[in-house]
Amino acid sequence: MAKILDSICQPNDIKNVPPEQYAQLAGEIRDFLLESVSRTGGHLASNLGVVELTMALHLCLNLPEDKIIWDVGHQSYVHKILTGRKGDFAGLRMYGGISGFPKTHESPCDAFNTGHSSTSISAALGYARGRDLLGKEYTVVAVIGDGALTGGMAYEALNNAARMDTNFIIILNDNKMSISENVGGVSKYLNDIRVNESYIDFKEDVEAALRRIPKIGPRMVKSVKRSKDSLKQLLMPGGFFEDLGIDYMGPVDGHDIGQLIRVIQAAKRKRQAVLVHVITKKGKGYEPAEEDPSAYHGVEQFDVQTGQPLKKSSASTYTQIFSKTMLRLAGSDTRVVGVCAAMPYGTGLYKFSKQYPKRFFDVGIAEEHAVTFAAGLAAAGMKPFVAIYSSFLQRAYDQIIHDVCLPQYPVVFCIDRAGIVGADGETHQGILDLSFLSSIPGMTVFAPKNKFELYDVLKFALTFDAPLAIRYPRGTAFGGLKSFRQPIEYGRSELLYKGSTIAVVAVGSMVQTADEVRTLLEKEGLSPTVVNARFIAPLDEEMMAKLAREYSLIVTMEENILRGGFGESVTACISRLPKTPQQPAAKVVNIGIPNVYVEHGNVELLKAHMGLDAASVARTIIEEYKKL
Repeated sequence: MAKILDSICQPNDIKNVPPEQYAQLAGEIRDFLLESVSRTGGHLASNLGVVELTMALHLCLNLPEDKIIWDVGHQSYVHKILTGRKGDFAGLRMYGGISGFPKTHESPCDAFNTGHSSTSISAALGYARGRDLLGKEYTVVAVIGDGALTGGMAYEALNNAARMDTNFIIILNDNKMSISENVGGVSKYLNDIRVNESYIDFKEDVEAALRRIPKIGPRMVKSVKRSKDSLKQLLMPGGFFEDLGIDYMGPVDGHDIGQLIRVIQAAKRKRQAVLVHVITKKGKGYEPAEEDPSAYHGVEQFDVQTGQPLKKSSASTYTQIFSKTMLRLAGSDTRVVGVCAAMPYGTGLYKFSKQYPKRFFDVGIAEEHAVTFAAGLAAAGMKPFVAIYSSFLQRAYDQIIHDVCLPQYPVVFCIDRAGIVGADGETHQGILDLSFLSSIPGMTVFAPKNKFELYDVLKFALTFDAPLAIRYPRGTAFGGLKSFRQPIEYGRSELLYKGSTIAVVAVGSMVQTADEVRTLLEKEGLSPTVVNARFIAPLDEEMMAKLAREYSLIVTMEENILRGGFGESVTACISRLPKTPQQPAAKVVNIGIPNVYVEHGNVELLKAHMGLDAASVARTIIEEYKKL
């Protein structure tokens, strides 16, 4: 029997589906998502939850002329399916395949590239203003989750959206979740609204009835609108959005396509900013994801029948090492507090939150607030450990400078997912942190070579009385080089192997690669010295000067972009050393990520593509050595 989904091959094909088949199509989309994502991995629960909402948007809009801006964008799989990309899902998030996020280069129906939270209203508002200035009349819709609404940028945009005197639609996808369960006043406010589901129907019915009264009806509508605050407060607690000047419509059942269509069509008629509050269930239609949406937010390959991952590893990850160490530190020092931005599971602070609930703070998707909040904790005498992914910490750059490093508060930044993270692509690769952190005066930056050094540096952090950033990669923690465990000394690197021909200085995750490179070079008759940099800032200039005196070729290795990174610091350091005919300048070769945004794909494949795997690095070193 032919599937309805097979008839959707290009944008707007869904409009050919009769209404009585909408429910069947929604079921087919969910079946396709489960079958496809179970093979490739990806964001599952969020997409299962927006099937009907996405269908309703596509039924009400004309793409690509109309614009949908998806906040974060990990929930855009259904949108991609309905715009003709169903056949590309076998390569979802794979190198050369389609992205798990909206990409303008993939389709004109992807109106804006997204990947980080709380940006959609700002981008869509800009689109709408540009539309008006150019005299065009297409519809612009921002779809934002209730989790993303905890981000301050969303409120800055809402404040500006209230000034709109032309159509602008905000869809609030309220599923009580971001990645983990939402926290804070916004969550409580939306919970209060959810119990008032009759509000929108009542308001529209009253307005329609009044307008039908001959002659005086329109005047009565205006009068009611002027005095509606008391009614609104009676029926809908707070009225926050309407108090801002944004028309509120909802709550709406996010799995009732008919109701969604009626409300979206009504929203399109508004000549102002309107927020449509849609209630959805994250993981809808797949029982394991409904019961534990956090676990099925982002999944690896899994068995659809059991919900269990196909690949299981008993090896500890860096996140798990951090998690265990935090429990030990908190047990020995009551000043230790943990701070995260809506990701207690992903950052490894969940167990800490259960064992030390009064010393754990999840601030929601608000990295800027997290950093300044931690500065306040430090100023009060606490020892805050702020756990945030590398690519998300970028959002708080000003706060790191102004509120932590200028006053030199002892805040510890535990930076997970540093380096290449793989399938989530450009918006999530943690390839900039060494550059932007080491450029800040007063910031100490450290990268552990293995799981033992991560534990050691976290202990070191407990007594370090200044800002400290510790960056470590995603995935299994390296357990090699266990015998090399010199005590951590501020600003000092660690000599691992003493050779005679060249020197290799590696940062963090690249130390493991450097060890593999050493073996390859020795097979070619070269004798490399291998140094574990440890500290990126401050740089161990004494060690660099020593290497420059002893070797004519120095190679740096880092999983960070080259511009502003560790290699450039070493090159600059060595260029400042005095030179004589007997002691010419050593040649420095920097190996790292080119100054590009790294697309999605398998981590090892991406490293090989950029020349960061052991074989590629060894070839580069041999070629450079031959030139000498």
